[in-house]
Amino acid sequence: MKRIFILLGFICCGLLAIAQSSPFQIALEPLEIKGMPGMQSFAFGQHGDEWLLVGGRVDGMHRRQPFAAFDSAGHNYQLVVVSPTRSMVWTAGMGDLPISIQEQLSATNPEFFQDGNTLYVIGGYGYSPSLGDHKTYEFLTAIDITGAIQAIQTGGKLAPYFRQISDPKFAVAGGQLAKIQDTFYLIGGHNFGGRYNPMGPDRGPGFVQHYNHYPRTFQIDEKATALEVTFGESVADSVLLHRRDYNLLPQILPDGRQGLMAYSGVFQYKADIPYLNCLLFDERGYAPVAGFQQHYQQYHCAKLPLFSKATREMHALFLGGISEYYDSAGMHVLDCNVPFVKTIARVTRDASGQMREYKLPVEMPAYLGASAEFIPIAALPQYPNGVIKLDDLPAEKTLIGYVVGGIHSSDDNIFWVNEGEHSSASTQLFKVFLSKSPTAPADFEQLQSTSPLQLEVIPDPFKAILFVDFLNPTVGDVNLVFTNAKGKDILKKTYSAMGSGAQHLALECKQLKKGGRFFLTVTTPAASLHLKVVVEL
Repeated sequence: MKRIFILLGFICCGLLAIAQSSPFQIALEPLEIKGMPGMQSFAFGQHGDEWLLVGGRVDGMHRRQPFAAFDSAGHNYQLVVVSPTRSMVWTAGMGDLPISIQEQLSATNPEFFQDGNTLYVIGGYGYSPSLGDHKTYEFLTAIDITGAIQAIQTGGKLAPYFRQISDPKFAVAGGQLAKIQDTFYLIGGHNFGGRYNPMGPDRGPGFVQHYNHYPRTFQIDEKATALEVTFGESVADSVLLHRRDYNLLPQILPDGRQGLMAYSGVFQYKADIPYLNCLLFDERGYAPVAGFQQHYQQYHCAKLPLFSKATREMHALFLGGISEYYDSAGMHVLDCNVPFVKTIARVTRDASGQMREYKLPVEMPAYLGASAEFIPIAALPQYPNGVIKLDDLPAEKTLIGYVVGGIHSSDDNIFWVNEGEHSSASTQLFKVFLSKSPTAPADFEQLQSTSPLQLEVIPDPFKAILFVDFLNPTVGDVNLVFTNAKGKDILKKTYSAMGSGAQHLALECKQLKKGGRFFLTVTTPAASLHLKVVVEL
């Protein structure tokens, strides 16, 4: 097993993070509901205080062996209704639904969106008994939420409340589905066919994988008896949209228009590491957010959006999950194994469009939040696109919703453990409270997220190479110094009159292959960074 950590610090300012007053504070309280099933990577819709939970898996993190990964025993074959206010759970099988609906609605990582009383579910990945293999489903299923909830509660027929159509464009898992005005957006994700194999597509049973490089746009005729979908024109973008398992949240832009923000995701072409950039979508198109890297949450987790009309600030709150970066003992740590974390963080975009990232002083009580969902209370003041109206919330502690399901991991790094006993689908719910006390503990701004260098470091101890990517703000000399734990220089490089813009450097260092603790200093005319690198083999 290898574990790689990089601890970051600024030479130029001597600080990793600075305390900042917070626009709100978060508190969590556990909620136990008897009979609550464990679920992760599912879809949900809600009517009043009742939730309809669909699909996903009932086990923990997928195992690495092809015969065990995403096995049929872990599928969620039930439709579940939950009332948190009454602490009640109802379940129903899907036996009276068509086979194609049964199979899709037991899949994991579908895309979904609630529009009025309709829950739209697209794609998802899982074992198909009718095919005899694993696949990504090519279906769009529309569910009448109130009708389905009533049928599940009373034991009635389900079929009248489910409609389905098929199109290859819907064969996506691990993407996100959202809506701006009357247009749906299916963004990111991939079409995965066959059994998962960490050794690659040509080993063992093999698989095929195609990323959804399109921002698919379409409209649904809501008045039609049968589902009618009209697709808009889409242009492939294999650079910015080669990502999946990320977070997408609706936005209110400073001028009041609606938008969407795609946060982080996996995997980059150059290595199996997350993207750190974010993409802003509106009705005019999309573009990466300049000058910002998201450090704290890279995978799908429980999340919620808030907007203050008074300050024109848009906040995204992320609860736990899986992250390439975390803080430990006052240091900012980069772990290329991308572990489970307890971090609660927010990303805030101000009225000028500048984005900053903050770590909250509160954490998840365990390694929770990955593949979970935040479900708001019914009475929460929201904009039409689901963004919470922060200014309309009272100052005192107020219940705003619940963290539901997700993966509960026993440790931070369990991916290389194959017993399947170190994580589970969480049955624990958490009430989420928000308050706006002016005397509350401050949040900590992560300065590395807005560093002009936009640094990324990728150690490869097996090849004894350290890859260093950064933006050189101005033309000038750039120095890289690699030292060991005793302060002895083991590698020095000077790049005279290096051009401005993106740089990709590969540093060969035989000592890196042996493991140990090292320090990397990058000095440019505009800024300097000092990194502590810990490599364990």
